[in-house]
Amino acid sequence: QVQLVETGGGLVQAGGSLRLSCAASGGSFSNYVMGWLRQAPGKEREFVGAIRWSDSSRIYADSVKGRFTISRDNIKNTVDLQILSLKPEDTAIYYCAARYWAMTMTQSLKWDYWGQGTQVTVSS
Repeated sequence: QVQLVETGGGLVQAGGSLRLSCAASGGSFSNYVMGWLRQAPGKEREFVGAIRWSDSSRIYADSVKGRFTISRDNIKNTVDLQILSLKPEDTAIYYCAARYWAMTMTQSLKWDYWGQGTQVTVSS
């Protein structure tokens, strides 16, 4: 019933920016945590960041902190990932994920729902 759909990926030059969007439907997400993860070719899926819907509390992976910003829109039921100063190593499939509210948010959170992913490719 819960559905997550990512949009906004594409091909950009290094130093550019992208804004990814995750549209959430099929439930009430006020008690959920929303996350962004990514997977580069030949690598394990990597945590990027997460936001607690109720109060917008956020955490980020050290590798993206300072360049990536997660935000949520209560009216539109969307969670965005703004990416600045893109680097070639940011090339990956980016996934939106969701899980029930957690008191403590960590990079090892387990996720219950996943989007289909959107490809981000950064050229040098």
